[in-house]
Amino acid sequence: MTKTLDLKYKTILSVAVPLMVSSFIQSIVLITDSSFISRYDTLAFDAVGNGGLLYVTMYMALAGMGDGAQILIARRIGQNNTDAIGRIFGTSMLTHFSIAILLFLFIQFLMPDLLHSYSKHKDLSQLQAQYIGIRSYALFFAMISLSVQAVFLASGKTWVVLIAALITALTNVLLDYLLIFGYGGFPEMGLKGAAWASTIADMSGMIFLVLFLIFSKERKQLELFSHFSINLPSMKELFKVGSPLMFQGFLALATWTMFFTWLEQTGKFELTVSQNVRSIYFLAFVPIWGFAGTTKTYISQYIGKQDLDALRRIQKRIQLLTIIFLFIFFHGAIFYPKHMIAMINPEEAYIEKSAEILRFISISIMMYGVFSVYFQTINGSGNTVVSFTIEVICAIVYLGFSYYIIKVADVDILWVWTNEYVYFGCMGIFSLLYLNLFDWKKKEI
Repeated sequence: MTKTLDLKYKTILSVAVPLMVSSFIQSIVLITDSSFISRYDTLAFDAVGNGGLLYVTMYMALAGMGDGAQILIARRIGQNNTDAIGRIFGTSMLTHFSIAILLFLFIQFLMPDLLHSYSKHKDLSQLQAQYIGIRSYALFFAMISLSVQAVFLASGKTWVVLIAALITALTNVLLDYLLIFGYGGFPEMGLKGAAWASTIADMSGMIFLVLFLIFSKERKQLELFSHFSINLPSMKELFKVGSPLMFQGFLALATWTMFFTWLEQTGKFELTVSQNVRSIYFLAFVPIWGFAGTTKTYISQYIGKQDLDALRRIQKRIQLLTIIFLFIFFHGAIFYPKHMIAMINPEEAYIEKSAEILRFISISIMMYGVFSVYFQTINGSGNTVVSFTIEVICAIVYLGFSYYIIKVADVDILWVWTNEYVYFGCMGIFSLLYLNLFDWKKKEI
């Protein structure tokens, strides 16, 4: 029988650290990708940056349903209801497959024309279309990986996800080196090489997760295949919890994609500088995403076992750990931002302004670290419609402010990044208002 996680710092870290290391590996992959491609061609660097954002935006639709499955499985573990977990897992696989098909067809047949229609620089939009066209095949690997990950994340066995991320990262770095520049007898593929490297790497991580699940004790403990089925009640509960998270994740990345689209329309210098910042920015998400997954699992499990008095303690402990690890991962943005930017793009023309922005937004990341725990508490409680509503409000505020400051006020690129303070502040205010004014702990899922 899988037990509920205890509240010791050691146990919290045992769940969060593998997720953080996994995110760290993915951030290193992003930095490596950016570093390789920036040395190959600046235009390709910008295209991979924007095209990558578009792919991640599509991917977040799948990830949202994966988060929904994680929350449901964690709740059933807290309730000792293992019979339901196989049905949730089976339904998750079918749901992910259906969404992946729709997203793949959209990217292949509609995305190229859409990119050409709104991009100011046609050479850039053409490269973006090439990149995301190849990356779209990875959606079929992601649909399997996310369903399997939900099982291990919900049960607190996050080190399995870490190993999968490590395999993915090492494969990606090796293939980047071989395919972008054409080493080891491979043809020089440039941007297409970066896309194929990431896609094949995603496949390798998926293969590991599937093989591990087949031979894992969780398969027996949670009776995954004994009760593996696809039925209407399971699908309804998954969509009830997961669909708001799906749209929430999609919206969050879509707003950032729109932000970078407006920057591209402003000028290539502003876009390149911001892509430099974005690449380093993902280091800050290492502890935030790691503790986000931990928060959802803990909150859902403890509500499931009706230990509501522990919820505040969970929040405080995770917030403290988030800030500590944020400083560890992101202190370079404050103390040596130029060196960090130079790792991404050594071009002197972009380093000074990129470093200035990186230092400017560092405090907003600390805000996000604290506020994200409140936001993920809402998700973990199963009130995902509320979290989606908050995301919509914050996205509207973010886009409105970004449009004004980019298109109307026409300020320096440094002050454009003030929008990060606006977005994270909005998220924190509305999350706290909901948690303090409404009875969110009694949500049944």
